[in-house]
Amino acid sequence: MSFFAFIGTLEIGLVYGLVALGVYLTFRVLDFPDLTVDGSFPMGAAVAATAIVAGVNPWLATALAIFAGGLCGLMTGFLAIRCGILHLLASILTMIAAFSINIRIMGRPNLALLGEDTIFTPLEFAAMDYGFDSGVIRLLMVALLVIFSAWFVVRLLASDFGLGLRATGVNSRMVSAQGGNTALYTYFGLALSNGFVGFSGALFAQTNSFADVTSGVGTIVVGLAAVILGQTLIPGRKIWVAVVAVILGSVLYRLAVAFALSSGMFGLQASDLNLITAVLVAIALIAPKMKASFQKKKPKGKLKNKQQNDPSNKSAKTPSTHKNLA
Repeated sequence: MSFFAFIGTLEIGLVYGLVALGVYLTFRVLDFPDLTVDGSFPMGAAVAATAIVAGVNPWLATALAIFAGGLCGLMTGFLAIRCGILHLLASILTMIAAFSINIRIMGRPNLALLGEDTIFTPLEFAAMDYGFDSGVIRLLMVALLVIFSAWFVVRLLASDFGLGLRATGVNSRMVSAQGGNTALYTYFGLALSNGFVGFSGALFAQTNSFADVTSGVGTIVVGLAAVILGQTLIPGRKIWVAVVAVILGSVLYRLAVAFALSSGMFGLQASDLNLITAVLVAIALIAPKMKASFQKKKPKGKLKNKQQNDPSNKSAKTPSTHKNLA
C-alpha cells in the first residue's frame, strides 16, 4: 500500500467514523435498530453538493446536510412512536423514501463537485503555498472534526440529559415511571444519530468531489462493523472508551479492507468488498463469545485444583464432614 493510499484510507475511515458514532447512539445507547443511515448518508451528500454548486458557503452547506440527516431521524421516530410502526420497518420506509428525495434534491442520480470550493479548499491552497501535501492537511482537518464530534458525544452522554437518554435504551418503562419523556429522548437520539451520518455524507461528498444516490448502500453494515470491531478490540464500560473504540474500529475496518484488496490476499477484488465486510463482522461477533467461553473454562479448572491442593482450605472438607455427621 502506497503512502497516498494509506492517507486516503485513514481519511475515509475517519469520515465513516461519524457514521459509527451515529450507529453507536442508536444501536448501543437507545437500543433502537435504525436502518435510516442508508438514506441519511446520501442525503447529507446530496444536500451539501447541491448547496455548494448553487454557490452556498461550504460550511453552511455542511450544516444544512446535518439538518437534513436529522430530519430523516425525526421521520423514523415519528413513524415508530406516533404511528406505532415497528422500528426496523419505520427506518426502512424512511430509507426508501430518502432515495427518491435525494434524486429530487440533486435533479439527477449524481452530482460532481470538481472545481467547486469546499470546506477544505482554503487549507489546501495554504498547504500548497508552504509546500505541504494537501492530502495530509485534509486528513488532519477531518480528524479534528471527528475529534470534536466525539468530544460532544462524550459530554452529552455524561450529562443529566444523556443519563436519561441512556436510561431510555436500558429500561424505558423505568424512565416513564420516574416522569421522564421517553419519546423526547428517542426523537433526540435518532435526530442526533442521523445528523452525524448526514455530516459524514457531506464530508464524503467534499473529499471525493461527488455525491451519488447509491453511496449509502451498505452504510449500516459499515457502521455496525466499526462499532462491533472497535468494542471487541477495545472493551470498556466508560463512555469515552466506547466512543473512541467505535471511531478506531472504523479506521481499522478500512485499513483491513484496503490491505486485503491491495495485497490481492486470497485473490480478493474490489467487487468482494461486501464479502470482506461480512467476514469481518462475523469474526468480530464470534470472537467475544469464544474469548468469554475460553476464560470461563480456564479459571474454574485452575481454581478447583488450587482449592483441592491447598491444605489450609477447610471448605473443601466441609461436604465430607457433613456426610459423616449424617
